[in-house]
Amino acid sequence: MWSYVQNKDSRRWLWYAIDHNTREILAYVFGERELEGKNEAFLELKALLEPFGITTFYTDGLSTYERNLKGFRHIIGKKNTQRIERKNLTLRTRIKRLCRKTICFSKCQDMHDIVIGLVINILEFGLRVEGLFYRFVA
Repeated sequence: MWSYVQNKDSRRWLWYAIDHNTREILAYVFGERELEGKNEAFLELKALLEPFGITTFYTDGLSTYERNLKGFRHIIGKKNTQRIERKNLTLRTRIKRLCRKTICFSKCQDMHDIVIGLVINILEFGLRVEGLFYRFVA
């Protein structure tokens, strides 16, 4: 899912993986969608997913997945990605910075990532706000 920092030309992508059965976010990272064959954001997400022992990936047809999912069961199509689209809609309704037509946007990439990351941590992982907020302020 993409949003932007400062203007719509500087897109910022939220990469995340959800469990197909429980619909919970397993891991997430921020980065570029695909920049001249560089796949850093996806490779970082893939490294975060290694402890889960995932064997099947359901994705769209982006070449990043095809290059980096060798040895896994990789299914391309829309049939099993509707849960990710539903999660995108839920996140967009809860986080104004993810809406495409809004006056609420981030001016700084770090704050963009922190705010969205905090909301995901609170909603998906049940982390408390007090401890997280104190670390960023102190």
